[in-house]
Amino acid sequence: MKHTSKLADVALLIGFAIVVALGPVIFTPIGAGYPDLLQKFAIYGIFAIGFNILFGLTGYLSFGHAAFLGVGSYAAVWSFKLVSMDLLPAVAFSVILAGLLALAIGFISLRRSGIYFSILTLAFAQMCYNMAYSVLTPITNGETGLRVLRQDPRHLDAALGYVSPTPSLLGLPITGWTGFYICGAVLVAAFGLSIAIFRSPFGMTLRAIKSNQNRMGYTGYHTRPYLLSAFVISGMFAGLAGSLLAATDPLVGAERMQWTASGEVVLMTILGGSGTLLGPVLGTGLIKYFENIFSAYNEQQLTAVFAFLPDGVRELVVKTAGLFVGEGWQLTLGLLFMAVVIFLPGGIMEGINRLLGFKHTPRVKSLGDSPQRDGLGESVIEEMPSSHGAAAAEKKVAENETAEKKRAVAP
Repeated sequence: MKHTSKLADVALLIGFAIVVALGPVIFTPIGAGYPDLLQKFAIYGIFAIGFNILFGLTGYLSFGHAAFLGVGSYAAVWSFKLVSMDLLPAVAFSVILAGLLALAIGFISLRRSGIYFSILTLAFAQMCYNMAYSVLTPITNGETGLRVLRQDPRHLDAALGYVSPTPSLLGLPITGWTGFYICGAVLVAAFGLSIAIFRSPFGMTLRAIKSNQNRMGYTGYHTRPYLLSAFVISGMFAGLAGSLLAATDPLVGAERMQWTASGEVVLMTILGGSGTLLGPVLGTGLIKYFENIFSAYNEQQLTAVFAFLPDGVRELVVKTAGLFVGEGWQLTLGLLFMAVVIFLPGGIMEGINRLLGFKHTPRVKSLGDSPQRDGLGESVIEEMPSSHGAAAAEKKVAENETAEKKRAVAP
């Protein structure tokens, strides 16, 4: 297996950081260049990157990752209430608690694989969601949601004499453009960590498990610790994203743990390209753009867009287009997802590699496959020539025949 050089990985990371820094300039022409939406791009991008470490590298499809996102958000709000309004303690508590929950859920769920693993993770996530509305109401505040109040004790802030009305990072507010660049910096760091995991021996072991878990077992590998480690790391990424969500919106409800949130991150990863580095981020941007921009279109805006058409034609076009935007934006997303699954099973990244002419082997035939490409920082799996090993095999056969002849003529 041939890997891209470390220099290429560094170049990919730097290029990614530049794109994130230029986000306001890049997204303004398409109507998405405002800080709140770009913050969502960054936060859910972290969520998808973490999910891709599990699903993209191991092939284990989890439908319960929203539980870790919600636990991270609740932990962050409690940190804002009891410890400090600074982001650092909140991130630490969120990542640790999400990791512990992932360890407990993964220890049980990973005793099964395939659809049974997916169902188990979904069941655990729904248990957490329902418990947040029932027995855990003293912690989650039930349907009302958990929020930060002025009279909360915040013991660390009181001891240090630090006062901040809203969550901040070392005095920097996590709102507006400052908040976006804080979230963007965390996204770049998460992306860099993802590259390191993909290129590490640990990441290659996960790929091998995905390729043939039984064969890995026959070679002496005990695969479950590797899978559990990937599951915990993925859950900690989700907890990190949850803490940033809580920092940007300190009112946390149990809806962040609902199964639809788990399904959304699955769509983000598959749409962009599971098993690739940039795919989950691209899928996140596309889905969040549809959710926030396409859903905002109404009949008046469409009429203004198609004002150049004759009256009769314009009315027909506006009515037809209205089915796919506004309240019908999910129909457009669904059609797009179907097209990607049918024509580009490797996601948007497969289409980009085709357009750029990058070599990729093997070609993806289903969503379960994970192409390793040399484009945009991906590694490449060289096709083994048909004659590979033939010369060695022929030599071995000749040696065996010679030995048999010697034994035959020996007295």
